[in-house]
Amino acid sequence: MSREFFKFVIPSMIAFSFSGIYSIVDGWFVGNYLNETGLAAINVAYPITAFILATGTALGMGGSIFISISRGKGASEDQRVYLGITLALLLVAGIVEMLLMYAVFPTVLRFFGAYGELFTLGEEYIRWIIFGTLFQIIGSGLVTVVRNYDGAHIAMISMITGFMVNVVLDWVFIALFGWGMMGAALATVLGQGCSIVPSLAFLIKKKKLVGYARFRGDIKKIREILAVAVSPFGLTFAGSVVMIIINKNAIIHGGERAAACYAVISYVTYIVQMLIQGIGDGSQPLISRYFGADRQDMVKRLRNMAFITAEITAAVSVILLIAGSEAVSVFFGMSGQGVSDVEATMPYFAAGMIFMAIERVMTSVFYAMDRNGYAYTLIYGELILMGILATVVLPPFMGVTGVWLSVPVAQAVLAVLSVLLLRKSVGNAGDPGRVTLR
Repeated sequence: MSREFFKFVIPSMIAFSFSGIYSIVDGWFVGNYLNETGLAAINVAYPITAFILATGTALGMGGSIFISISRGKGASEDQRVYLGITLALLLVAGIVEMLLMYAVFPTVLRFFGAYGELFTLGEEYIRWIIFGTLFQIIGSGLVTVVRNYDGAHIAMISMITGFMVNVVLDWVFIALFGWGMMGAALATVLGQGCSIVPSLAFLIKKKKLVGYARFRGDIKKIREILAVAVSPFGLTFAGSVVMIIINKNAIIHGGERAAACYAVISYVTYIVQMLIQGIGDGSQPLISRYFGADRQDMVKRLRNMAFITAEITAAVSVILLIAGSEAVSVFFGMSGQGVSDVEATMPYFAAGMIFMAIERVMTSVFYAMDRNGYAYTLIYGELILMGILATVVLPPFMGVTGVWLSVPVAQAVLAVLSVLLLRKSVGNAGDPGRVTLR
């Protein structure tokens, strides 16, 4: 079991870490070749990119969970129908979301707190990101599907491919051609487009994709996929919603200097979040499969292994984040007071990692077992609680420090809640956490 667990989880952690590094690459090139305002502009605009990626991940995960459960039950025909529906949903979502995002993104940027040069640079960056929406949704969705077909290593290769293309093109477009924010966006979109190739090749070769998938308009199965997709969407996008909340309140209480400080911190902490999510989502195919086969003993073992791995990862990350805060600041082009701000602020965010590991893994476990009610509670409860703490509770008394402190406080509360929900779900035959549309 340990060998099987890490066979899925380690490639997933690597793949998710590269997903986190995607945003860092653009930030590093912009921070070093433009200025700190450009770095802050990418941070303000990034939630729109994250929304697009979260859509692809959610639809891919929603379909993949039912694919794995069907595999565990030996229901081959259902598996083929879920695959076909998932692929169709990814295609439709890519087209629809591109049109909607292009219509509303200027308003969204202003809502996020962008103004003046911050708005101008953010608008230039996100406009080109939106043009590549289809690439981003299909790429992020296929990675999840591939992982549930025992292709964890292919999913990892897909993410590494996209990352390497992004790095090379960032250097070409920003450092050599001087295209600035547009160059950073084009590098990201083209990198994500290239990440589709390994995943698509795997599905075509392994499953003879065109002939294997069943493209049916099965409303019942579509609703099942969408009901589950709400959880991984929230989990994937939660970090960006937190970014919106913290960034906007940081600007209100600390100005552009606080926004630049948070930009650096959010980049590196996002990698840790993705590593921990990689543990939860990496264990999901196995948990879903054993859940479908009614092997609760194996589900429990996998859940405990995921908890232990996540807590070790979080503890090591806390040490590295605090010890390396100065180096990280300099890496992103900060200097003087900016470096001091990051050093003083990093411990608040590092402290929350221990609690976040519990909550994020438990959320993945809940939706892997189709316990969507519990997953919804953790995901969206975190956003509501953090919004209240960072907006109306702590900053009026503590200023920008209250904004920073709202993150670990909210994560600690949610960690306790996740443990309580787990205890409630164990042995409860009429489990209210299971939301089903059947």
